[in-house]
Amino acid sequence: MTETQTIKRTDYATAKGFCLTSAFWMMAATFMGLLGATELIAPDLTENIGWLSFGRVRPTHVNLVLFGFATPGLLGAVFYFFPRVLQTRLYSEKLGVATVIAWNVMLVALVVTLLSGHTQAREYAELIWPVDLLVVLAFFMVTVNFFMTVQNRTEPLIYVSVWYACAAAVLTMLTYALGNVIWQPDGGALTGIPDAILLWFYGHNIFGLLLTPFSIAVAYYVIPKAVRAPLYSHTLSLLGFWALIVVYTHIGTHHLLQVPVPTWLKVVAIVDSIAMVIPVAAFLINIWYTARGKLGAIHADIGAKFVFTGTIMYFFVSIQGSMMALPQVQRVTHFNNWVVGHAHIGVLGFSGMIALGGLYYVLPRITGKPLFSRFLADFQYWLILIGVVGFTVILTIAGLIQGNAWLNGETVYRVLPEIHLYYVIRAGLGVLIFVSAIIGFYNITRSVFMPAGGGR
Repeated sequence: MTETQTIKRTDYATAKGFCLTSAFWMMAATFMGLLGATELIAPDLTENIGWLSFGRVRPTHVNLVLFGFATPGLLGAVFYFFPRVLQTRLYSEKLGVATVIAWNVMLVALVVTLLSGHTQAREYAELIWPVDLLVVLAFFMVTVNFFMTVQNRTEPLIYVSVWYACAAAVLTMLTYALGNVIWQPDGGALTGIPDAILLWFYGHNIFGLLLTPFSIAVAYYVIPKAVRAPLYSHTLSLLGFWALIVVYTHIGTHHLLQVPVPTWLKVVAIVDSIAMVIPVAAFLINIWYTARGKLGAIHADIGAKFVFTGTIMYFFVSIQGSMMALPQVQRVTHFNNWVVGHAHIGVLGFSGMIALGGLYYVLPRITGKPLFSRFLADFQYWLILIGVVGFTVILTIAGLIQGNAWLNGETVYRVLPEIHLYYVIRAGLGVLIFVSAIIGFYNITRSVFMPAGGGR
């Protein structure tokens, strides 16, 4: 039974919904990021406007990038290829559409609560209890659809992308509930050092068990399809999968090396942070050897171009992450803009690029018509690439200035004038990212809703 016999284009309502969700909320997320960057230059800009204070804008930006832009973008691609590699229809498009609706309700609640000052005040776990329930519910709905589709498959072999996607859905659902202490509605936190340990177990895994496996799943589907070649090694893909699950879950405590947590836990976190080279190398060797000698095909497909660039970013962010877990390095890099630059490489450069690549790869196949504008997609690609590389350079320099000054006993306020110029450049680069989001939203919505033959 062929893919075309099994699945019709009308079966992709869920994938379309998540594609549009990602495109819209990327604009909101990047606007909040630009506003926050501008407030660091001109703190008086939003003076006496409580709901636009930096302390509310920043977590709104972070959560919208995580749950509004990157994750829905990856889900849009996954909900497209999941039925295809399993040779069956999605278990329930109705459940999928309901998931999209629930997801957007959750995002609206996220924005309203955070900007109005309702927060649990924990890194990446700011959302209050009712919104936490919506997040867990949305991931539960995704998990049911995934696993029931797997159960109904006609393809006996389970491709590695399915492994990664299923793991991301179920593990994130569990990790989110655990990290947000969802069984304590009043506070959403433990007390003292145990809360710090639990928070950073969650804080790191919300990336390592959500964005990373979803991004790898999309890359493992898009790159072999784009270059028309089989995956280099199925064995390497499974090695990378199990190494990621085993190693990544233990590294969150490397955020707490200056905190009185048990020394053995710090040692485990540092060792496993270095051991992350195993799943990273397994994935990158696999995907790059699959594409070896076929970079022309990747360049010709804008979706594959985004995705392949995301894999390069994964190399840089992973090497940097392992290095930053070393105590001697962290003495300089922790608590400053170096970490912010590192986060932008990972979330925007790696997961964000792959999310957009997955969107642009599946949209023509979902709609049965070409992208509205390949030029606009390419323009967006270069804006994001320039922006994320610029973020990396500028924030790394600013972070090293801060880290070395503080290490030498300099006071915080005397360092601020030295990094003001870098904040200005950072905000300028943020304009590029925000413009790219507007371009992407226009291109994606026109690609979905324009009549056949209307592309250019």
